Amino acid sequence: MDKSVVIYSTPVCHFCHDAKDFFKENDVEYVEYDVASNAEKRQEMIEKTNQMGVPVIMVGDDIVIGFDEGKLRELLGL
Repeated sequence: MDKSVVIYSTPVCHFCHDAKDFFKENDVEYVEYDVASNAEKRQEMIEKTNQMGVPVIMVGDDIVIGFDEGKLRELLGL
């Protein structure tokens, strides 16, 4: 896979856990930012999406708000 994957999440977000489980099950490497404790990454996420809901998942230049398995499979070629 040539697209980098980044997830902005919080520790208590159920859908964030689902997304990370999905990545692990499909051997997708990702970088995680905890926006509950990292104000800089939280601001970065807000600037990219104009909202505060998590998860925000970036696959290359594509942004997926929420855990949309179908869209993630499409973007990742799974």
